[in-house]
Amino acid sequence: MRILVTGASGFLGSRVCDAMLARGDEVVGLSRHPERARGANPTVSWHAWNATVERPPESSIDGVDAVVNLIGEPIDQRWTDDAKQRIRDSRERATKNLVDALSAADPRPRALVSQSAVGYYGDRGDAMVDESTPHGTAFDSGVCAAWEAAARSAEDIGMRVAVVRTGLVLDPEDGLLKQLLPPFRLGLGGPIAGGHQYMPWIHVDDWLRLVLWILDGEVRSGAYNGTAPNPATNAELSKALGRVLGRPAVVPVPKLAMKARFGSELGEVLAGGQRAVPRRALDGGFEFAHPELEPALRDLLVR
Repeated sequence: MRILVTGASGFLGSRVCDAMLARGDEVVGLSRHPERARGANPTVSWHAWNATVERPPESSIDGVDAVVNLIGEPIDQRWTDDAKQRIRDSRERATKNLVDALSAADPRPRALVSQSAVGYYGDRGDAMVDESTPHGTAFDSGVCAAWEAAARSAEDIGMRVAVVRTGLVLDPEDGLLKQLLPPFRLGLGGPIAGGHQYMPWIHVDDWLRLVLWILDGEVRSGAYNGTAPNPATNAELSKALGRVLGRPAVVPVPKLAMKARFGSELGEVLAGGQRAVPRRALDGGFEFAHPELEPALRDLLVR
């Protein structure tokens, strides 16, 4: 297929592009800095897009069969008023601009798979969370709900739309795991804010396979939790990572330290969690290659 990917030069976007190219797809990437992106991956057909202020160029959509929308400002920053506006606009407004461009395309791509996050649900404590759970009330929950609504507006123009509520994608090269590795390798890692909160993790390879599985399934639409079937608490994650690295994992990080680093609002969100399970993927027959946390970490870290 010919597939358009937004956020194509980011952490997950670059991996999606590589996975699609490896199976023989033609990939069109949108980036604010296409020349820089082209240097990192010259096989992708790059186009410039300032996502929050304009539609994607028509030339980027010509002949496209499907779209994977992964654009979004990093959320792990202090939530100042300006940062909140950037976080929201880079998701909701950018996706609206994308759908406006898709509505004008002729012929039109058949499917849109759009990123969301488990933050959609808010802090749910120990309660089991699947795709039928309503969204929460925190800032990130509202952003996710608006982001998904913008993507689902493509249903009005006849496109199949799926959203992936992505959890904590484990990859030693980026994201949470990359941040955890330095202190844990020094024996200075441990549970955060008591460690009782659930962390809905997923191995990066399973996340990629899930996105492609949803993209390829002509009847797969609606919300899918992009998480492993066995969520773990932060304390369980800390212990498993310590065992894999052969290091103790007993140095706690208090909630106050999280608030000092990220600000009170995001610090409070990070001290919560979701016991999210991929009910719809499992019911649809998707098979996870890495359903258990410690073997997943060993696969990523022990080569």
